[in-house]
Amino acid sequence: MASYFISGDIGGTKTLLQAAEFKRDQIQVRFEHRYASREYDSFSDVLKDFLKRAAEGNATIKALAPAAACLAVAGPIEQGKVNLTNLRWVMDSAAIASEFSIPRVKLINDFAAVAFSIETLSADDLVVLQAGHPYPEEMRVALGAGTGMGVAWLIWQGDHYTISPSEAGHMDLASADELQDRLLKYLRERLGHVSVERVLSGPGLTNIFNFLQADQGADHPGDRGRNPSHGPRHTQVIRDEDGAARVAELAFNHNHSTALKAMDLFVQIYGAYAGNLALTGLSRGGVYVAGGMAPRIIDKLKDGGFMRAFRSKGRFTALMEKIPVYVVVNPKAGLLGAAQEARRMLLHG
Repeated sequence: MASYFISGDIGGTKTLLQAAEFKRDQIQVRFEHRYASREYDSFSDVLKDFLKRAAEGNATIKALAPAAACLAVAGPIEQGKVNLTNLRWVMDSAAIASEFSIPRVKLINDFAAVAFSIETLSADDLVVLQAGHPYPEEMRVALGAGTGMGVAWLIWQGDHYTISPSEAGHMDLASADELQDRLLKYLRERLGHVSVERVLSGPGLTNIFNFLQADQGADHPGDRGRNPSHGPRHTQVIRDEDGAARVAELAFNHNHSTALKAMDLFVQIYGAYAGNLALTGLSRGGVYVAGGMAPRIIDKLKDGGFMRAFRSKGRFTALMEKIPVYVVVNPKAGLLGAAQEARRMLLHG
C-alpha cells in the first residue's frame, strides 16, 4: 500500500479509529482499534497509541504518514475546531495535521458521518419500522441517542445527497401528556433549561428512571384509571455513568416495572421527536434512527410505541404513515461515513 488514510468515530464514551487504503474502488481496512474515550486526556494521546499499534503489524504504516484523516466528532465544529459536548477534549484539525504530519485533516459532526454512511448501508444494516412510500431524491434525516442526541439532514443537490449537521438535540423538550408534563417539570427544577438530549440519551434514560422513582405512588388525577406500578417503591436513584445500562438490565433481565415504564416512556418520546424532525424537514426520503442505543433496544423500538408516537400528529397522521422509518443497526455507521468522506478527500482534494 503506497499510502493510507485514517477515519474515526469519536464520542463521549468510545473512540473507534481505522487505517485503510482506497484500492480498486474499494475501501480496504488495514487496522482498527476501539478506545474508551474517558481513559485518555486528549485525542492526541489516542492517535499516538493507534499509530503505534497499527505500525506493529504493517511496515508501510510504520514508514509513512497518513495521506488524509477524517474524524467524526460529537460536537459542533467551528473553523476546524471542536470542544466535545460530552468529553473534555478539544480537537483542532490544523494542530492534528501539524503534530502527525498528515497533509489533510477534516473534522465532521458525528451524525454527519452517520448520514454519509446511509448510501453505503446494506439491507442487513437496517431494520424497517415503517416501509412507507419513499420518494427518491427527497429530504432525509438521521438521528440517534447515545451519549447525547445527534441529528443530521440529507439534502439532495444535483446528483447526490449533501449533508447538513445540526445541534437539534439541544432544542427544547416538548411534552405530549400529563406524565411527560411532570417529567419536564421535574427536570426543569433540577436543570433549568431542558433540552431533548436530557431525555433522549443514555443519561436521559437515567433521568427518566429517576423521575419515575420520585413520581411513583403520588396521587395524580390525570393518571387515575391507568395501570399502577407494581415495582419496588424505593429503588436507589441511579447516578453512575453506566446508568442507562443498569436501567436496561433492570427492565429486560429483572422485569422491574419502573425500569420497564422508563423504557416505554423513553421510546414514546423518541418516536414523537423523530416525527417532529420528519415534519420539520418533510423527510419523505426516510427517517434513519441510529446511535448507540437503538440496536440495543431494537425489540422495544419494534413493539409499536415508537411508531404510534411518530405518527400521532393530528391532522398530519396520514402524511406520517407514508414516511419510511428505519433503524440503523450497523454499530460502525459513523466510522463508515467518515471513511467515505476521507476517500472523497483523497479523490478530490
